[in-house]
Amino acid sequence: MIKILSIIGARPQIIKAAAFSRAVKNKFSSFINEKILHTGQHYDFNMSQIFFDELDIPKPDFNLNVGSGSHGEQTAKMISGIEQLLLNEPFDALLVYGDTNSTLAGAVAASKLHIPIIHIEAGLRSFNMLMPEEINRIVCDHLSSLLFTPTETGFQNLKNEGFFTSKSTFKNGKKRFVFNSGDIMYDNSLHFAQIAEKKSNILQKYNLITDHYVLVTIHRDNNTDDCKRLTAIFTALLDIAEDNNIKIILPLHPRTTKLLQTNLSSVVYKRLNSSKQLFLIPPVSFLEMILLEKNAKIIMTDSGGVQKEAYFFQKPCVILRPETEWVEIVEQNAGIIADADCDRIKKSYRELLNKKITYLPVFGKGQAAEYIVEKIIDYFT
Repeated sequence: MIKILSIIGARPQIIKAAAFSRAVKNKFSSFINEKILHTGQHYDFNMSQIFFDELDIPKPDFNLNVGSGSHGEQTAKMISGIEQLLLNEPFDALLVYGDTNSTLAGAVAASKLHIPIIHIEAGLRSFNMLMPEEINRIVCDHLSSLLFTPTETGFQNLKNEGFFTSKSTFKNGKKRFVFNSGDIMYDNSLHFAQIAEKKSNILQKYNLITDHYVLVTIHRDNNTDDCKRLTAIFTALLDIAEDNNIKIILPLHPRTTKLLQTNLSSVVYKRLNSSKQLFLIPPVSFLEMILLEKNAKIIMTDSGGVQKEAYFFQKPCVILRPETEWVEIVEQNAGIIADADCDRIKKSYRELLNKKITYLPVFGKGQAAEYIVEKIIDYFT
C-alpha cells in the first residue's frame, strides 16, 4: 500500500484533488492510501469548505489553518506545519498541485526529508519572474520526482529546461520521470457538468439567459492591487456592458472586494455602483461556476483555471493578463491576451464575438487522474 499525503490550500487545488481522490476511491483503493492536508491558505468558507461538501471530496485529515499573510510569512508557517506532520507520520510520497504557496511549502518540506514529490500540473511557464506563481512552479518542478504536465507545451518546456537529460537522482537512487497526462481539470469538468445542471439554479437566480451575458473573474494581485490596471479593466467592462447592452456577471474574489473602493478611480467606482448591466455577486461554488461558464457568451478572466474551463466548454476568452501559461488557447484562436489595457479588452471582445473557433483536444481526453494514479503505482512498485 502506497501512502500519499496530498497538499491542498487554494480553491483550484481543492477541486483538482476531487479528480485524484475519485480515481483512487473508484479503482485503486487497494493500492493507494491517500491522506489530505489543507494548509488553510484560503480560509474563507465560500472559498474552501463548500467545495469539500459540494464535490464530495474526502474531508482533510489535517488542517494547518495558516490564514493570510505575506508570502514569506504564510509559506514559512506551512513549511513548518507540513514538516512536523511528515516527521510524526511516515508517508511514501507527497503530492502537490499547481503553483500556490501551499505547493511550494509542501515541496520544500518534503524535499528536506527526502520524501518523493509528485507534482500535478507541472511544466507550466509564463516566463514572467515577477509572478509569485512562476517562482513556485519552477522550484517545485525541480524538487519533484514525478512530474505530470497537462499539455504538450508543458512537456516541451520541461524538455527545454533539461529535465530529460538531468543527472539528478532521488530517494533510493531513482531518476526523475515526466509524463504528459492531460489536464486533471478536464476530468472534473466532464464529471461535474451534468451534476451542475441538476443541482444549481444560479442562472435563474440572476435572470441570466444562455449566450446573453459575459462572465468575468478578477483576482490576481497585479490587477487588484494596481489602481491603474484595476480602473482600466472596470472601465472596459462598463463600456462593453453599456455599448452592447449585455449583462456582465462578476463573482467577486475576496481580494477584489476589499480593494474596489480604494483602488478604483472615483469616477469608475461611481459608474460601477450605478450600473444596471454589470453585476457583482459573491463567490460562487464550483458547480455554479461550471454553469456560468457553460452558458456565457464570452469569458474574461485573469485566472489560469478559468481560461482552461472556457476552452473545455468551447467559450471564447479574453485574457486579462500580459501573458498566459495556456498558450494552446491563444494558438487555437480561442483566446486573446488583452492584459489590463482598456482599448485592447474592448477590441478583443469585439473580435471574439463572431469568430469561428476549432476547439482541438489539446488538454487530453478527460482521463488524466487514472493515468496519473497508474504511473504513481508503477513508480513505487
